[in-house]
Amino acid sequence: MNNPTLHITHHPDIGRFACEVDGLMCEADYRLLNGVMHMTHTGVPRALEGRGIAAQLVHAALTWAREQGLTVQPVCSYVAVYIRRHPEWQDLVA
Repeated sequence: MNNPTLHITHHPDIGRFACEVDGLMCEADYRLLNGVMHMTHTGVPRALEGRGIAAQLVHAALTWAREQGLTVQPVCSYVAVYIRRHPEWQDLVA
């Protein structure tokens, strides 16, 4: 990951993990329903792609889900691929 100093903020009121990079907002959105974190969207502006930002956002979200005892439904295709590539998270999948 190329951004070791990302400051990721959790906004539980709107279901979002977010960070600002080079003045641009990046986010990983979710909905909670019956103990399941439905990860619905991961967004990184095109100018920032390839820096590992989405991976760090998803990692932060999955870490929080695990700490809260939630399972995860990867609605977002990026999240599904991330979990497939990182088997340490597969136990969270609902």
